Amino acid sequence: MLALTEVADDPLALTSRLTLNDGSDVVFRPLVHADAERLAGFLSALSVESRRLSTFDGYDLATALELCDAIARYDKLRLVLEEVPSGRIVGLLEFSLDLHTEDIARYREAGIRLAATDCRFGPTLANDYQGRGVGTQVFPLVTDVARRLGRKRIILLGGVLADNPRAIRYYQKNGFQLAGSFIGADGVRSLDMILDLDSMQEA
Repeated sequence: MLALTEVADDPLALTSRLTLNDGSDVVFRPLVHADAERLAGFLSALSVESRRLSTFDGYDLATALELCDAIARYDKLRLVLEEVPSGRIVGLLEFSLDLHTEDIARYREAGIRLAATDCRFGPTLANDYQGRGVGTQVFPLVTDVARRLGRKRIILLGGVLADNPRAIRYYQKNGFQLAGSFIGADGVRSLDMILDLDSMQEA
């Protein structure tokens, strides 16, 4: 089972190259400290709607520096999609290996007991990469990372907004099951969804 410190020491352990449906290539790899400026470019270019659907504290260089500074220091693993050959970051995918008490309580109410082998996941794509099937092509790499981190189930980081049908279809298409709904601190309704990785292998 990979530890976050091992990934930070050897990012190539989780690095893959992927040819997208349109023939372009991207590299799927862990975020590294040298990514700060390019990550800031990715965050600052996100549209107002993309920001509404994401969970970042900010969209500037200060936020990018914080995310890079957090590598292997906390419970999160962040991976990027990097465009070849430009090197532009076009996606940020987050794993959180610690569960929040609020998540545990909500899922328990839905009859699901979360465990230490569960993780939280949230993806964000650049505006020009949305709606192109990129998330579906990348998802097998996402599940592989979760398994290599010793995880058996994936829940959504912050849930998925109930008024985001495209994201809901994406998760359902990739095997996530609806687990319930909740009203966030901003008064907006979100859905909890969970993916059992063992069930995926059996299917």
